[in-house]
Amino acid sequence: MEFDWNNPPFELDGSLTTRDIEESFEDPFAVRLMPDSPRFSVQARFFNLGRSASGIGIWSLYRTNGKIFRVIFARPFTPEEQFFHQRKVHHMLAQ
Repeated sequence: MEFDWNNPPFELDGSLTTRDIEESFEDPFAVRLMPDSPRFSVQARFFNLGRSASGIGIWSLYRTNGKIFRVIFARPFTPEEQFFHQRKVHHMLAQ
């Protein structure tokens, strides 16, 4: 997976690093979603919910051409996202 970090459109606030964000995409239990909004589907934006190797839950908004990922925004999970991700992990492990 290759990431484009030239001129990121957001500031990293110190709680996340580019490495953390990249690792969240490598999470085998990462959940990738395509928004159900006409605005996002026209602009081909996607969501990723995954954990870094250090265990930080990260929500990301990104776009991709299939080869290069461009993260538009990233932040730590909210409690609801934490619950959603954990529920998906339990569901995947139960199968």
